[in-house]
Amino acid sequence: MPRFNPDFWEIPVPPEFFDQFTTEDYFWYRAPDDEYMERHRAKRQAVLEQVRQIIAKELTKRQTECVHLYFYKGKTQEEIGDILGISRRVVSQHLFGVTRDGKQVGGAINKIRKVCRKLGIEFP
Repeated sequence: MPRFNPDFWEIPVPPEFFDQFTTEDYFWYRAPDDEYMERHRAKRQAVLEQVRQIIAKELTKRQTECVHLYFYKGKTQEEIGDILGISRRVVSQHLFGVTRDGKQVGGAINKIRKVCRKLGIEFP
């Protein structure tokens, strides 16, 4: 009879478990070469520049301030409210809009997404 060795125990795992991992998680994944990564980085920078232009041109002054403080400076909605002298709820509305009759209305993020779709901007 074989001797018990806990290092070689096999635990049954359903195949669906492995579907949650990306290909980068597998041992046979080969990292992209530097040229590919540089092209990807350049494309990403171009998209980010387009988004910055959308923020500057399409958003209201208050939305721009909220987006800058939230996404670029890493401030919380509460901190932004204190800085701008408005409530956290109003900051949230400036950033993400409100739901009315089951539809998302207003908000800087919604406006940015809408303009990106209109211009055909795809995020890498």
